[in-house]
Amino acid sequence: MSIKMRAISLAAVAFLVLAGSLCAQSITEQQLSQYPVRFAILGDRTGGHVPGIHGQIVAEIERLKPDFVITVGDMIEGYTEDTTVINAEWEEYLALVKPLSMPIYYTPGNHDITTDAILEPYRRYIGREYYSFDHRGLHFVILDNSRWRYSRELPAEQIEWLIDDLRQNRDAVHTLVFIHKPFWYNTTALGKPDTLHSLFTNFGVDAVVTGHFHRYFTGVYDGVSYTCIGSSGGAMTPGPTGLGYHFGWVTVDDKEIAIVPVKLGSVLPWDEVSVDDLYFLNKIDYFGISFVEPLAVSEDLTVAAATLKVDIHNFHDKLTLDDTLRWSVPEGWSVEPESLPLTVAPQGKEQISFQVAGSANLYPVPALTVTFPFLDTLTRSVKAELLVARQVICRHATRAPQIDGKLTEEIWQSPQSQYFAPDGKTCLIDSTAFFFAYDNDNLYLAAHCHESKIDSLFAAATEHDGAVYSEDCVGYFIQPDINDLTVYQFYFNPLGTVFDQKITPYPDGYFDGDPDWNGIYDVKISRGDDFWEIEVRIPLAQLAVTAESGQKWRLNFRRKQERLESAGDWQVPIDYNPKTFGVLLLQ
Repeated sequence: MSIKMRAISLAAVAFLVLAGSLCAQSITEQQLSQYPVRFAILGDRTGGHVPGIHGQIVAEIERLKPDFVITVGDMIEGYTEDTTVINAEWEEYLALVKPLSMPIYYTPGNHDITTDAILEPYRRYIGREYYSFDHRGLHFVILDNSRWRYSRELPAEQIEWLIDDLRQNRDAVHTLVFIHKPFWYNTTALGKPDTLHSLFTNFGVDAVVTGHFHRYFTGVYDGVSYTCIGSSGGAMTPGPTGLGYHFGWVTVDDKEIAIVPVKLGSVLPWDEVSVDDLYFLNKIDYFGISFVEPLAVSEDLTVAAATLKVDIHNFHDKLTLDDTLRWSVPEGWSVEPESLPLTVAPQGKEQISFQVAGSANLYPVPALTVTFPFLDTLTRSVKAELLVARQVICRHATRAPQIDGKLTEEIWQSPQSQYFAPDGKTCLIDSTAFFFAYDNDNLYLAAHCHESKIDSLFAAATEHDGAVYSEDCVGYFIQPDINDLTVYQFYFNPLGTVFDQKITPYPDGYFDGDPDWNGIYDVKISRGDDFWEIEVRIPLAQLAVTAESGQKWRLNFRRKQERLESAGDWQVPIDYNPKTFGVLLLQ
């Protein structure tokens, strides 16, 4: 059965299926706009083919489920009169494309029909060497230039057939022509006459697709779009943009024909990453490297020489972790040893000790990189920044401060006033002082925020849980119970409006904020010519904690200053994970 006859048969089946839902209506331009045709183009496979590539591309096309597939030729190596070899090569090729569940239309290339004598096996395995077919209002023409060098050499019989075919199908929504050798590259693209191009323009052909050169390139001439599809497995040198093995993906509606090259490896299987894979990956990312304790930061923002203990967990149940641990050490820091070979058995854990000290800027901190086994053939490189912990004193208030927004009470002493930009570099915001106090029933927060241009303060949110965090504000992240990863977040703007949420951990290391959690606060604001101040009382009962001298809570806090489009962070990074916090010491 010829290809044309097979295509007609498939189209008839498709029509019968559509008849019930479309009431036997013909495909119109309006229907094309609603349901575009999508098909794939297979580039050259041969000409020094690389085994395996074409099969991979076929698999990727099958994943996309196009309406059909068209080749641009050079499917077998050919160039032999030995019919035994030719037959074996065609059987090999048809086996390669057998996984395709949609129709496939073939274009002959110079490797497929090298001589008139080899035409017979082509027809036997593939069908007619030139033919046409229709699909939902679109007309497709397949031509054969396998044995000729120029348009003018094509047999008169094929040219006459082409003229008749194009004349009969002038009413097609779009007409597309496929032919292996890009004759147009040396004629039409250079402004020279070309027999085929003249026919294409006279009969309203919209697009021409070729192969042969194993490189992708395009051009538009006299309203006809030309595309050369590159290699889908044949020997090739990447194009000027680095495009290597690929196939074409085409979407056609009533208005246009859109063709794009799709790189090999771009169309992945649906189950490329399973949920179990993701859980395992998150486990590696969050728990593969564990710093047993953060290093204490002195008031001068240095880190005294200390022993750092690190746990390395290999969660894989079959593969051994076999790697060399590597530290990146910024100027002013020292880590010994900076690298260390390590082997961890499946489901095992190893604890390593390092000597660490920091005598200059706190940030950036050293970072440890370890490569873990992930899937059977993949690894995951994890980079974990050293955990450090600043400390701030939370003073015990024997007498509760008056919450009036004026920081006049004696309790507001020993402020924290050194901060970092969110990237760890020099802080840009105006001077700011944070204060902390507590009694048996309450946590007290206070801040003095210098503002040299007080009229520039931006605070518009007036409702609880409004977008306070995008305005001038102060913000706090507090973990009152170090044995419970629950964190409470509070942001206050210069109007006294609060955004708050309760942040809880997931087993895979992620944290989830619950903005529906709302606390009760006593908040007061005062404002001067060049500052604004805030005082807050937070009843401890709603944090499910009692406060006692000597307790260590985890804490981070910041000020955002919209005029400078920046923030001052006490510790970097600002994160929901309390492991990145500093210490609030209840005095």
